[in-house]
Amino acid sequence: MKYMLMMHVGQDDGREALAWSPQDITNMIEFQRAFDRELEENGEMVFNAGLSWPDQARIVRYDGGVPVVTDGPYPEGREFLIGFWVVDCASAERAHEIAAKASSSPGPGGAPTCVPIEVRPLAGPPKVDA
Repeated sequence: MKYMLMMHVGQDDGREALAWSPQDITNMIEFQRAFDRELEENGEMVFNAGLSWPDQARIVRYDGGVPVVTDGPYPEGREFLIGFWVVDCASAERAHEIAAKASSSPGPGGAPTCVPIEVRPLAGPPKVDA
């Protein structure tokens, strides 16, 4: 089963990592690379990516064949998606284990950041009866 694991950070703490010590940043990056490598070696990694800051996001809607583009997401949002993984694993329990490990990424002084990771099964397109 495929699952999307989404890492959310708060508007206030999303940029706090920019003030971490160089060693704390290095530790976090090394953790993420090792974590991704482990998922690849286990055959569980489908795809992953980090995302830019929300000020670079745009909302696009269809309007009579013309894309209408506005800034987004809305500034009143308290959290934003900073990155994600799509994994293919045997069970929801395994997806939860993977998410918990992602949440344990080290922060200042090596303490786990405990960043919330949303886990959602990929549903695929709806089935149509013929």
